[in-house]
Amino acid sequence: MTNRRSPLFLERETYRRRRIMDGARVLPVLGFVLILLPVLWTQGGQMGTAGEAVYLFVLWFLLILAAALLSRPLRSALRRETTRPVPETPPAPVDPTP
Repeated sequence: MTNRRSPLFLERETYRRRRIMDGARVLPVLGFVLILLPVLWTQGGQMGTAGEAVYLFVLWFLLILAAALLSRPLRSALRRETTRPVPETPPAPVDPTP
């Protein structure tokens, strides 16, 4: 007999927040790889220095825009998490016998 585990259930909000956090972690690596692309282009000589500069500034702008778009839902989720009321724990029962 095999023991089947029930699937792990994650709330939709938690799942989306974690995927957005993963995207925010991958964004610098993706940006680094995309910034290094002009190094490969210079060996072919097809694009001039001006074209590479335009590429870098457009890429820089798009990375800033992507970071801003990813940070917005994370910021609101963090705000909701910190303002959520914490349930108070009931006091421990007191033993009546000395």
